[in-house]
Amino acid sequence: MYTNPYSKITPELIKLSKIYEENSNINPELYGTYDVKRGLRDINGKGVLVGLTEISDVCSTKIVDGKSIPTDGSLYYRGYNVKDLVRGIPEKSHFGFEECSYLLLFGRLPKQEELKEFADLLSFYRTLPTGFVRDIIMKAPSKDMMNTLARSVLTLYSYDEAADDISIPNVLRQCLQLISLFPLFSVYGYQAYKHYHDGDSLFIHKPKPEYSTAENILHILRPDSKFSELEAKLLDIALILHMEHGGGNNSTFTTHLVSSSATDTYSVIAASLGSLKGPKHGGANIKVVKMFEDMKQVVKDWNDEEEISRYLEALLNKEAFDRAGLIYGMGHAVYSLSDPRAMIFQSFVERLSKEKHKEKEFALYKTVERLAPKIIAEKRKIYKGVSPNVDFYSGFAYSMLNLPLELYTPIFAIARISGWSAHRLEELSSNGKIMRPAYQYVGTHTEYIPITER
Repeated sequence: MYTNPYSKITPELIKLSKIYEENSNINPELYGTYDVKRGLRDINGKGVLVGLTEISDVCSTKIVDGKSIPTDGSLYYRGYNVKDLVRGIPEKSHFGFEECSYLLLFGRLPKQEELKEFADLLSFYRTLPTGFVRDIIMKAPSKDMMNTLARSVLTLYSYDEAADDISIPNVLRQCLQLISLFPLFSVYGYQAYKHYHDGDSLFIHKPKPEYSTAENILHILRPDSKFSELEAKLLDIALILHMEHGGGNNSTFTTHLVSSSATDTYSVIAASLGSLKGPKHGGANIKVVKMFEDMKQVVKDWNDEEEISRYLEALLNKEAFDRAGLIYGMGHAVYSLSDPRAMIFQSFVERLSKEKHKEKEFALYKTVERLAPKIIAEKRKIYKGVSPNVDFYSGFAYSMLNLPLELYTPIFAIARISGWSAHRLEELSSNGKIMRPAYQYVGTHTEYIPITER
């Protein structure tokens, strides 16, 4: 493996880092002094209003007697409850992601013929430029597929004769192409990395035009291209539940922020990918899977609730797993009583666990789901309820689909690119001004001293 000599931490860098640390310290109390909404949230964790959107609504409270109280969470795409959207998709259909993408982008549900035309258009765009796989994806493959995705997106700029045109028709064309190509970037990038770094056999399956996004992911990833109806259905549902979550989540806000500068689509989406890559945002389901793998090693009897409780307490006490003091997959910045995505997803996950003979693992997840909120409430001072979030089940679902860990966050991106696209179009058509939040300067003004006198 090639090692870049410039990637090493040298003594000079250590010395400069210490100088930086000595001269860069902001007193945390100043955030309260100046009423700074750190992370664009107030002291109670409520998001600061920075924009308007018609794309989706994340609900977790209701007003009773003039007061806001927690309630079961709900998520709406263009006014439609996601629960109803999922319920309305025919059992044998794997095109729910396409139908919901149409809804997010165009503001209404498609008619049957419109959905077919839209799916056909995505299929038409699901073709990479000549030599792209060989010249871009296969050369110097990255160990992190999110970086591979970002590099591929930025490289597409060079292939686009109208890359800087931010008119709505052109941006829509670019977004539809990205929605179509994200699965290819992700899976081909993974296969290239495994081939060159681990010596795995290299196989490149072309997408099938009649397949949905979910079906094509399984088709191009697996050597034999085979998958069951339920596997495709579960992945399709996972894409729907991850495709959009309001304008205020970190990566979607990034989409709005960078779009407001009037830059090109490829730069915007690469920035959003950089945000989603962060373990505090898109990588949480990997932590859940690894936590449960550790739990299954430590807890000898998966039916013993006392033993499971001791492990969960050890997690909070920083005595187990990664010693971070967290039970991964529990809690959400917005939801308190329940995350609707987790509630919708778990029934499909349970069905797949039976098909895969993983009922014992699913039962363990359900036990942790029931015990963790009580233990967290006993150990931590919390201001709202704690419930499992969508990451709690998604990692387990992906493991049953035999998706490699390296693709967990890219699957999130494959879903979320539809939401990002809708928000980019909304920003370009509705605002016109560049976003420029304010920062309060808390340093000092110092008289300059010539270098010969320092």
